[in-house]
Amino acid sequence: MTTEQLEFQIRKKKSFLCIGLDVDLNKIPKHLLKEEDPIFSFNKAIIDATHHLCVAYKPNTAFYEAYGIKGWKSLEKTINYLNDKYPDIFTIADAKRGDIGNTSTMYAKAFFEDLAFDAVTVAPYMGKDSVEPFLAFKDKHTIMLALTSNEGAFDFQTKKVEGKELYKQVLNTSKSWENSKNLMYVVGATKAEYFAEIRKIIPTSFLLVPGVGAQGGNLQDVCKYGLSENIGLLINSSRGIIYASKNEHFANEAAKKALQLQQQMENFLIQ
Repeated sequence: MTTEQLEFQIRKKKSFLCIGLDVDLNKIPKHLLKEEDPIFSFNKAIIDATHHLCVAYKPNTAFYEAYGIKGWKSLEKTINYLNDKYPDIFTIADAKRGDIGNTSTMYAKAFFEDLAFDAVTVAPYMGKDSVEPFLAFKDKHTIMLALTSNEGAFDFQTKKVEGKELYKQVLNTSKSWENSKNLMYVVGATKAEYFAEIRKIIPTSFLLVPGVGAQGGNLQDVCKYGLSENIGLLINSSRGIIYASKNEHFANEAAKKALQLQQQMENFLIQ
């Protein structure tokens, strides 16, 4: 999916919502544990109930890897289901990969070719040769960590090096990398005051924004400073939507939470 196609879907659905599929077997409704594949059954129900309200889904691969080969098969079934039934949905593998060049190439092949995700999250700490192998894939997107929503982000990302914050240097440097047009960036919603500065460096790049909801991020502030002429935002919510209920109607309750966010987003899009 190209960024132009993504923008089209956002305007069509009046939503820039991304739903995180971070499945913990200890948190899903207990009746699903009787299913042959509880993780996929949970994901399928959430997807079927919410696909019209969002433009993207983002499984965090750690929640699947934790269950070994069974978990990985659940991830594969989930992405295949999305690609087959809802091909207009943007899919993100939240894997936070990043290693030396030949290793990154294999990571990219795993997520872009084998699993056929549209995008994958990548950590840039090892520099351009750890990121460019992901950028080489046509019509695929590399979502690079820029300024994250966790408390430890201040350990390194906002430290000044030669008078400029490190995250700003990362953003500026990444624009010079080959196929940088395929880059998107992770910017946490809990860092809303930084969005204006970030938009000076990357005015139209898409930003994947976690931290709205359970982590306390404010949608209004993110939109105030982060929306661009091509919208340029994907707001992620995981726990706040998928764990809205543990009863048999959990998917409908998740849809209600997603609808609340979608309606707020629609208001920002028509302003």
